[in-house]
Amino acid sequence: MGSFRLLSYANADGQTKPGVGVGDFMFDIQAEMAIHAAGQNVYRTVDEILDDWANAKPLLSKIADNPSTKATKLADATLRQPIQRPGAIYCAAANYYDHAREMGNEIDKSALLPYFFVKASSSIIGPDEEIKLPLAHSEKFDWEVEIAAVVGTAAKDLTLDNALSCLAGYTIMNDLSARDHARRTDWPFGMDWMEHKTFETSAPMGPWIVLAEDVPDIQAVDLKTWISGDLKQNSNAEQMVFSVAEQIVHLTKQLTLKPGDVIATGTCAGVGAASSTFLKPGDDIKMEVEHIGVLTNPVGARD
Repeated sequence: MGSFRLLSYANADGQTKPGVGVGDFMFDIQAEMAIHAAGQNVYRTVDEILDDWANAKPLLSKIADNPSTKATKLADATLRQPIQRPGAIYCAAANYYDHAREMGNEIDKSALLPYFFVKASSSIIGPDEEIKLPLAHSEKFDWEVEIAAVVGTAAKDLTLDNALSCLAGYTIMNDLSARDHARRTDWPFGMDWMEHKTFETSAPMGPWIVLAEDVPDIQAVDLKTWISGDLKQNSNAEQMVFSVAEQIVHLTKQLTLKPGDVIATGTCAGVGAASSTFLKPGDDIKMEVEHIGVLTNPVGARD
């Protein structure tokens, strides 16, 4: 079965279409389906592919083994966010030991359960799209490189033994944060995740989805972030408090994960808040996760 990366790209007319990445090239899935799956309803988006993952995955593997249409160099393609509108983005908070430590917190896992908040899917942008900081909202915008697990099969009540079986693959997400909105003093509720984490363009994602089985050990991958060329985050997923599997088990006790849902699994040490260094228009962000890829975005200001 051929390995591939699942992606979205802009065609010559600016339309977002699904593509399959094979090596240094990509192929249009709709054009390939006209040859490999004639008569079948074509997938219009990656979201539709994830909705039909059990059938789509073997078809895309077949295409990857024997692509029959004109190839486009990935370097020449305009990639978009791989998923257009996930049903939910579940984000793990304070889930790396080294990040918790740099923020002044020591973690005792035995006394904790996973801690999640939800981020709006409308905040997603794709590779090389501009992050538009709403400067009237915050003065302390921060970066967070995260492994984002993408659900391919509806799942509930999973166990550690089968938790990863519900995943289609992994991508990268930058969980941008407004640090001066983390806590509220006018209400007695403590953390304000909406003000802190969800604003326009606050969830850059991409560059594609790598198949789950193509990552040898998701708990052993390196994560890095450069801000305008300076290495800021440089850690490894072994620093996670709760593993990807443990996070999935926890979520599926509470609700059914749906195809296309995204689980952003936490960030490592090296965020700006630890040194009071924050993003500004004119910066550029480069994030790399081993076995997954590189996500880059320029930083500007909201009009």
